[in-house]
Amino acid sequence: MAVAISCLLLVLGFAINLPVFISVIGAVLAYFFIADDASPIIAAQRIVGAGENVTLLAIPFFIFLGNLLNYTGITRRMLRLAEILTGHFKGGLAQANVLLSTLMGGLSASNLADCAMLCKMLVPEMTKLGYGKAFATAVTAAGALITPIIPPGIALIIYGYVADVSIGKMFMAGVVPGILCCLLLMIAIRVVAGRRDYKPARSHGPTWAEFWPAFIEASGALILVVVIIGGIRAGVFTPTEAGAIAVLYVIIIGSFVYKEMTFEHIKLALLETARSTAGVMLIIMACSAFAWILTWEQVAQDVARFITSFSTSPVVFLLVLNVFLLILGMFIEGNAAIIVLVPLLMPTVKMLGIDPIQFGLIMILNLAIGCLTPPMGTVMFIANAITGTKVGEFVHESLPFYAALLTALMLVTFVPAVTTWLPNL
Repeated sequence: MAVAISCLLLVLGFAINLPVFISVIGAVLAYFFIADDASPIIAAQRIVGAGENVTLLAIPFFIFLGNLLNYTGITRRMLRLAEILTGHFKGGLAQANVLLSTLMGGLSASNLADCAMLCKMLVPEMTKLGYGKAFATAVTAAGALITPIIPPGIALIIYGYVADVSIGKMFMAGVVPGILCCLLLMIAIRVVAGRRDYKPARSHGPTWAEFWPAFIEASGALILVVVIIGGIRAGVFTPTEAGAIAVLYVIIIGSFVYKEMTFEHIKLALLETARSTAGVMLIIMACSAFAWILTWEQVAQDVARFITSFSTSPVVFLLVLNVFLLILGMFIEGNAAIIVLVPLLMPTVKMLGIDPIQFGLIMILNLAIGCLTPPMGTVMFIANAITGTKVGEFVHESLPFYAALLTALMLVTFVPAVTTWLPNL
């Protein structure tokens, strides 16, 4: 009875649009006050204890890294490279938009930050070239969804922490799905651009004389991605150490190579990081306590029995899971859903022989698509707020991108090699 009341309070909190961590903490406290064999002291221990894991130190470092990028000039150099590579296609600037999101996603680790930055930078330029504002907004928002999938996405770190899976392997597993999403979104843009006759941004393809200088300028950022992933996989440093090294590297590049970063920029990035980290950690701590309640009440075993009573087929389970997560992602913040659902679903996943790494990417991609979808899609709301686009117009223009992302989801779900090939090398 206590866990049922707790879950009802959680749903009610989401329904009246309370902040996620307040809704979850309210549900946690309600359980510990109602249950006969539980003490509110345990609630405090569970909430605080969840934030004491060393693995979570990687989160503020990668958030700090993403904030620093705004002041280094790296984004502008990456955009130049993306334009040279894709500008000669129809819908060239839209293609460059998605490619830039993919390149930057490996650095910024935050889809909301990516979306906000690129909406301010690229949507005005796209509208000047004749793109519809709603289409430009939809392209930018859809491209930003690649960020949680491409390493070092925060969602990959949180899933590895909750599921007790190597974060290094999760980083490797995200590379192919991220590139796949990029290619499918670019194909969708090409189809729409051909129908609407969106002109290329450039009259010719890349030449060596253009490509090489742009590549050299952007190489500082590209090397950083290799350092982060390669260092972790080679065992040179942990994900937390990789975040710290990446931050130091970007400060040196921005201050002494590009000479665009100042001490004031670092101070602003630290303040932004403190606010963002506080929000993420409050969600992690609250949801970890709620997940402990569900584990204590053996809800995971009940869920496993309920699912397998219908079918023991992994295909059926994954189909039902995708529908469930797509709907859930429309209402609940993705990181919160990962922390609560992974302990519930992991026993069933292991029993059906599904690779935990593949399952993690299925979850993250589903919940990312939910960020683009009404009624509560966070990326959708940020993009629309910045550009002044109406939700109805945004959804209409996003239909080709929903199709592209759902195609990527089906490939990730039913072709395990998409996620397991690189980690198993």
